[in-house]
Amino acid sequence: MKMPTPRGPVSSILMDILATAPQHHVPALARLGPAMEAAAGVQLMDDDDLQLALFCLYELHYGGIEGVDDRWEWHPELTAFRLELERRFEGVLRRMTKVPDAPPPVAADVAAALFKLTGDDDGPSVSKYVAREATAEQLREFLIHRSVYQLKEADPHSWAIPRLTGRAKAALVEIQADEYGGGRPERMHSALFARSMRGLGLDDQYGTYVDLIPAVTLASVNMMSLFGLNRRLRGAIVGHLAAYEMTSSIPNKFYSRGFRRHGHGEDVTGYFDEHVEADAVHEQIAGRDLAGGLAEAEPDLLPDILFGAAAALAVDALVGTHQLSAWQAGRSSLRIPLDLAA
Repeated sequence: MKMPTPRGPVSSILMDILATAPQHHVPALARLGPAMEAAAGVQLMDDDDLQLALFCLYELHYGGIEGVDDRWEWHPELTAFRLELERRFEGVLRRMTKVPDAPPPVAADVAAALFKLTGDDDGPSVSKYVAREATAEQLREFLIHRSVYQLKEADPHSWAIPRLTGRAKAALVEIQADEYGGGRPERMHSALFARSMRGLGLDDQYGTYVDLIPAVTLASVNMMSLFGLNRRLRGAIVGHLAAYEMTSSIPNKFYSRGFRRHGHGEDVTGYFDEHVEADAVHEQIAGRDLAGGLAEAEPDLLPDILFGAAAALAVDALVGTHQLSAWQAGRSSLRIPLDLAA
């Protein structure tokens, strides 16, 4: 993606660093720690500066950032800074997430606990609002929020593949094979989402709208990268994916209905229609074989499986509350309204 615009002292220093060639010692790196300490006590989930900095650090492990030397990816001092940001972020996630009591580490019991957790979720229903009330401009904003993940859909969860074995690994590969189009690039879910964006006149290049996306939406994507990139959190990324699959099919039916209400056809709704069918199957695989299989193989990971699922619901509720509060008040849910950004 292109380098985004800094949002504060930390992201400004970071981007200045990334614009240079990597060296063993980079003087500006010493400024990152004090800049972050100055932000102590902020509400991290809503902090544009720190969430953007973390997002950019994670992008070094995905497709990279235009003009940034790839050798920055594992620069030791930059990695140390990322680890400190991650420590704070994970602490916030664990404090804000209510994790249910763990069932026995038996696949059927784990799946039942996850289905209950997701079934009891009472977070705001963005999908029903999209289906019944969203304006054409709000539909565009909805796609922009989701683009920061959907245009690389499945990638954060794929980090877990080499970290699993047996039943859980086979289940994850089965799910991911569908996410990546079963070998057909035009059927990759990220490609289907890009087509939806083009259908609404939006730019489908990854990262185009990062400057418009608020901290809480970046936090939802950063959470996936945190869980996926760290092997010790492999239980959390499995729980996260299970929750996503279990809460996807019905909302996507509503999303599709909302776009059709505005006269859009299959070129726009195809992405959502695909998930109605695919995720009805994936939720069973994710619950029993992926999460349940991992819990049976590594019972010590069961608390993190439940944490990952509960955190996915909690953070998505924050994002949904942000969007609906803005739309129902007649405001843009973006940092910069799309018409002003254009």
